[in-house]
Amino acid sequence: MVYIALPNYQTRRLSFYLAMEEYVARHVKADDCFFMWQVEPSVIFGRNQLIENEVNLDFCRRHHIQTYRRKSGGGCVYADMNNVMFSYITNEEQVGFTFNRYINMIVLMLQKLGVDASPSGRNDVMIGNRKVSGNAFYKIPGHSIVHGTMLYDTDLLNMVGSITPPGEKLMSKGIKSVHQRVTFLKDYLDISLPEFKDFVHHHLCEEDLTLNEEDVRQIEQTEQEYLSDEFIYGKNPHYTLIKKRHIENVGGLEARIEVKNGIIKSVNLMGDFFLIGDLDNGLLHKLKDVPLEAGAISRLLPDRIDDIILNLMKTDLIDLLTE
Repeated sequence: MVYIALPNYQTRRLSFYLAMEEYVARHVKADDCFFMWQVEPSVIFGRNQLIENEVNLDFCRRHHIQTYRRKSGGGCVYADMNNVMFSYITNEEQVGFTFNRYINMIVLMLQKLGVDASPSGRNDVMIGNRKVSGNAFYKIPGHSIVHGTMLYDTDLLNMVGSITPPGEKLMSKGIKSVHQRVTFLKDYLDISLPEFKDFVHHHLCEEDLTLNEEDVRQIEQTEQEYLSDEFIYGKNPHYTLIKKRHIENVGGLEARIEVKNGIIKSVNLMGDFFLIGDLDNGLLHKLKDVPLEAGAISRLLPDRIDDIILNLMKTDLIDLLTE
């Protein structure tokens, strides 16, 4: 695997590293690439999540925490300079194979350090029953991109405050709850964060490639998409119904449906699910001008939709829309 380095070290916005993943996928001729990055306090939420449902924007403004949207699915994540983010780019397009390969690669790397790590759930790396890494993925033509957190340490107050909707729970209770569900590598290692990064670099990668200043300029151009208000905040289509459900091994789904005289005019599907196919122009487009009725929807949808949303069964989507 090739380690991708930048020509000079400086801490950049989180959006730069998301753009860098795309650039590496499209321009670096290697089967597998990897790089690590750190950011000032930031929140990153999934492609199909509603920012107002996931992020305490007032807390973020008051504590100078930046907010960004990524192109992968999954849930909302807080990051700062005390943890490290991983990016893995491969020319393998089989999503399940790629994701499992990456997760197992990270687990084996941690085990080499003497950490009793294991894979769990849709996208997590665990130490015991607590999460140390959460991960997400998306595809572009010819490549898959996997990225995730590695919690060496972090500011729990910022983590809980930034991704907990105001009024949902007391801050102290939120911190206690998060501390029961996540853990930090610093508690299992006798090496510093820079030493950990050095180990990861040389354990996973056989060669290095340093990008040049022209590469950086092109990455900065791609970054502008991630910084646009339309991308960050998303569109706000009209809707008359909101349907919510959590589905095992899929995630949380929220359907916002515009209905007129019992006919679906538009559907916007949000949540922390993993998208692996064309949602807007494929699946959701088929539902336009269809009666909001289980039989009608069933006749128009393909038998398999788990090749669009990971692990989602047709019957589960129909139940979400019609119950």
